[in-house]
Amino acid sequence: MHIRAVRPDDLPVLQDIERAAGQCFRDIGMPEIAEDEPLPLGELARYHHAGLAWVVANAADAPVAYLIADRVDGNLHVEQVSVHPDSARRGAGRLLLDHLAAHAMSEGAPALTLTTFTQVPWNAPYYARCGFQLMDDSRLTPGLRKIREREAAHGLDRWPRVCMRRAL
Repeated sequence: MHIRAVRPDDLPVLQDIERAAGQCFRDIGMPEIAEDEPLPLGELARYHHAGLAWVVANAADAPVAYLIADRVDGNLHVEQVSVHPDSARRGAGRLLLDHLAAHAMSEGAPALTLTTFTQVPWNAPYYARCGFQLMDDSRLTPGLRKIREREAAHGLDRWPRVCMRRAL
């Protein structure tokens, strides 16, 4: 496996990875998450053009995982990280997070941030193992508050969610 920047022809594959990765939510009583459509191609292209989209590719250079990020309040914010179930539990997600951390440090960003479900094993508990710490609501930046408001409007607060931060 290797990391490379997303290419335009990868964008539909990213949607396929997201759909496949989302299916495991069905098994834990979150079918609405499993059925949630991935970002549209135009939105994924925005991340590509911003230079904030990477894939883990297999030996045939086919994407098996991806990460997209935004700049939020001086930090890099993990918008989405997804690993195809056929490639799960092989370190692809951690590889992408570490790659983003190195990219963030090269830009002088002090931290990575993300929002996630607290009670999903491959969400908050996983990110904690990757060096992220829970953020108290009183420490949320204006940009993170806006993200949480958008998530709540989308119905994601039906399940407990938090912001997390990984200092660099």
